Amino acid sequence: MTFEEFLRQSILTLITFVPFLGGGILMLLPEKNNTHKNIIRWAALLFSLIPLGLSILLWIWFVQSPEPCNSIVANPCFEVDWRWFPAINARYHLGVDGISLPLILLTAILTPLAILMSWDIDDRVKVYMGLFLTLEMGMMGVFVSLDLLLWFVFYEFGLVPMYLLINQWGSEPPPDAEERRAQGEIVRDRRYASVKFMIYTIAASVGMLLSIAFIGGVAGTFSIPDLTTLWPALEGGTGVLAEVGVPVVKTVTFILMTVAFAVKVPLWPFHTWLPDAHTEAPTAGSMILAGVLLKLGAYGFIRIILPLFPEQAHVFAPVLAVLAMLAIVLGAYASFAQTDFKRLVAYSSVNHMGFVMLAIAAAAWVGYGSAFAEGANRTSAIIAMNGAVLQMVNHGISAAAMFACVGMLYHRTHTRDLTKYGGVWAIAPAYGFVMGFTAMASLGLPGLNGFVSEFMVVRGVFPIGAGETAIFTLMVIISMLGLLFTGAYVLKALRNVLQGPVNPEAVELAHGHPLEMNIREGIAMAPLLVLMLVLGVYPFWLVEIINSTITVMWS
Repeated sequence: MTFEEFLRQSILTLITFVPFLGGGILMLLPEKNNTHKNIIRWAALLFSLIPLGLSILLWIWFVQSPEPCNSIVANPCFEVDWRWFPAINARYHLGVDGISLPLILLTAILTPLAILMSWDIDDRVKVYMGLFLTLEMGMMGVFVSLDLLLWFVFYEFGLVPMYLLINQWGSEPPPDAEERRAQGEIVRDRRYASVKFMIYTIAASVGMLLSIAFIGGVAGTFSIPDLTTLWPALEGGTGVLAEVGVPVVKTVTFILMTVAFAVKVPLWPFHTWLPDAHTEAPTAGSMILAGVLLKLGAYGFIRIILPLFPEQAHVFAPVLAVLAMLAIVLGAYASFAQTDFKRLVAYSSVNHMGFVMLAIAAAAWVGYGSAFAEGANRTSAIIAMNGAVLQMVNHGISAAAMFACVGMLYHRTHTRDLTKYGGVWAIAPAYGFVMGFTAMASLGLPGLNGFVSEFMVVRGVFPIGAGETAIFTLMVIISMLGLLFTGAYVLKALRNVLQGPVNPEAVELAHGHPLEMNIREGIAMAPLLVLMLVLGVYPFWLVEIINSTITVMWS
């Protein structure tokens, strides 16, 4: 076996587990002085760059593949299938297609950039970096797993590192936090946010685990490609299936899994954990939370809900569309109402992810494999789903950049209050350019990445259901209010932070430190700005890969 053959067979395993191995090695390094801490930082960056290089190689091989490997059901790319847990028919089954590959690359890009933005972390550096690399393993594992039980293990694996990152390295608590707690008051600090994050996600995941165990037990396999055909076709059985009925069992498992993914997205009204988690998380934690972790929920809808529950998803699609519309409109409205810069950006994630869920709702109505519609509706669903996956990538890029911009100011001034800023562009022109550019991408300015994906979603969803129900057309029309408020909250942030006369209070809060971004921060932001522009001007290089799988799924 040549080295290239070995690498092709093991590349998904390496992409997934090299970060975890790196985190373990970091735990063995000494951390006694600043020199040791710098070695740990550089080592963490190196271990995060290895999956990035492998992901780029994976992308090149995927594009150059002589046979189309654009479906995990028919022919997944770089497939690995080993015996893992024979007693319950669980396998170590990995593979990628045109939906998972862009998200793998997104994760691989954002992780080293987030580590660069963590360079100022000085407390327990090796633990912090080790947790960050472990978190990367969990995220990568979700996107490459083709076994439902293995998928769940990776899905849950990222909870603990993110909980600890928020709890231990989040924003400084108020000076009187302990005293207020002793008096029975709820203090919304990093402890509160981390516990709330864990409670929401674990509570939702309990139902999902029960559903996965039941599905695997009934079908006799946890293979996602096999379940795509076996579970929807299930019509009879024994035990609970015979007593309660297959439709009821499918509906219950569908609801449990839908709620779990809705919490992760997060979809309104399951979103209330997100603003607190984002606000209190360290800058790099917020970048990864918005950039990748939110995408796990939407990925679950696309990879599991739509293929395994086409009938139930079709029935529930109008409700999902209404919730998506509310996420778009209310998320934007809530964002506009904030005076905390980080909470403003946090609520914007609810708004932008609402477009992803609106496309998923429309695709659920059409049906996986065009089960319920033909012709124009099927074509529209393909456009909408291309837009949804592209929006996941685009939002990951722009949201990570926005949180980095917030973090740079907070690190210098130790405040997120928008009223304490003003005129920053005049004294920090490079920072002003980066924030303005990022804000315009988030706004959806034509020529930048945010416009392309949201337009594709609107174009795809708008005509779906014509002659049957106007619910999707109506939801798109109402969602335009969300776009209106998106412009309002973005311009509010730009006005309060960058424009007007220089606020001496902001300069004073910086304690003599320049508000301008440094070279390291500029290096971290540059790839994100380039991607915003490239995906805005020429998105075809990415859409072509996504479309190769979406077309097969809805053919």
